[in-house]
Amino acid sequence: MIECSVCHSKIASTNSKTISRAYDRHRSHVSSKTRFLNVLLVGGDCILVGFQAQHKKVGEKSLLSISTLVQAARSNVLLAVPALLYAINNYLKFVMQLYFNPATVKMLSNLKVLVIAILLKMIMKRRFSIIQWEALALLLIGISINQLQSLPEGTTSFGLPIATDAYLYTLIFVTVPSLASVFNEYALKSQFETSIYHQNLFLYGYGAMFNFLAILGTAIFKGPSSLDILQGHSKATVLLICNNAAQGILSSFFFKYADTILKKYSSTIATIFTGIASAILFGHTLTMNFVLGISVVIISMHQFFSVLSKVKDEQQSSSLEMVDSQNSQRSRDASFLNTIAGANEDASYHVNEEGKRPLLPV
Repeated sequence: MIECSVCHSKIASTNSKTISRAYDRHRSHVSSKTRFLNVLLVGGDCILVGFQAQHKKVGEKSLLSISTLVQAARSNVLLAVPALLYAINNYLKFVMQLYFNPATVKMLSNLKVLVIAILLKMIMKRRFSIIQWEALALLLIGISINQLQSLPEGTTSFGLPIATDAYLYTLIFVTVPSLASVFNEYALKSQFETSIYHQNLFLYGYGAMFNFLAILGTAIFKGPSSLDILQGHSKATVLLICNNAAQGILSSFFFKYADTILKKYSSTIATIFTGIASAILFGHTLTMNFVLGISVVIISMHQFFSVLSKVKDEQQSSSLEMVDSQNSQRSRDASFLNTIAGANEDASYHVNEEGKRPLLPV
C-alpha cells in the first residue's frame, strides 16, 4: 500500500508493468487530432533545434541567447524605417479603395516596378543598362495587359470621381511601398552577418509596435469601441493573415540574398502559375490578355537577366580580367619553354675532355 503525503489516502502499490499496460491502453485510444498535434510538436521542435544549430561554430553563442539578441537589436535599428513604411502602406491600401475601383488600384500598383528601380539606383547605387530599363518597362506592360481583363465593361480605368487628394494618395501609394522594399533590402544587407531570423523578429516587432500605436491613436479619436481588433474577422481572414505573414518572411530572404527586382519577377511568375492552376483545377478560362501578358513577362524576364543586358563597365571589367589571365598564361608558357630550351642547349654542348666532340644529350 502507498499512502499519500497530502490527503493520507492509501492506494494499492503499482509496479512498472502496470504503468506500462495503462499507457498502452491510453495510446490505443488516442484520437487523430492528438496524433496530428504530436506530429506538429515534433516538427516544430526539430525546426527550432535546427535554427539554433544552423551554422553554429565552436564557442558561438545560441541565436536565442540574450546577449546575441541585444547585440543584434542594436545593429539592426535601421529596420524600424521599412517597418514604419509597411505600416503606412497597410493603411493606404484601404484609403485607395475610396477613390478608385479595385482594378484601377491593381493597375496603379504596377508603377512600383519603375519606382523601385529608380530608388535602387538612388539609394543603393544600383546600375541598370538600357536593355534592363526596357525589360522593366516590358514587365509593367505585361502585368497591365494581364489585368486589363478585370476592368468592368463600359467603364473607364477610373471608376469613381477623382478628387484632388486622389492624385496625392496615388503618388504616396506608389512611393511608400517601393521605399519600404528598397530600405528593407538595404537594412538587411547592411548587417549581412546578422541572422535572418533575428532580422525578421526585429522587423515585425517594430511593425507590431507601430500598428499598436496606430490602434491607440484611433481609440483616442473614435472611442474605446475601436479597440476590438478581432471584430469582423473569420477563419478566412485569419488564414489570409497567416498567408501574408508567411509571404513577408519569404520576401525577406529575397531582399537579403537576392534583390527587390527578382522579388517582383517572382511575384509575377507566381500570379501566372496561379492563373494556370485555376484553369486546370476550377475550369477558369484563360483569356487572350492572360496569354499575351505571360508572353511579355517571360520576354522581359529573359531580357533583364540576360548576359547581354549587363552594364558596359561590368562587361569591360570581365573582358579585361580575361585578357589579363590570358597574358599571364602566355607569360608562364613562354618562361616554361625558355627553361626547356636552356636545358636542351646545356645538354647538347657537353663535350668530353679528349676529343672535344659533342656528346649525346643526357
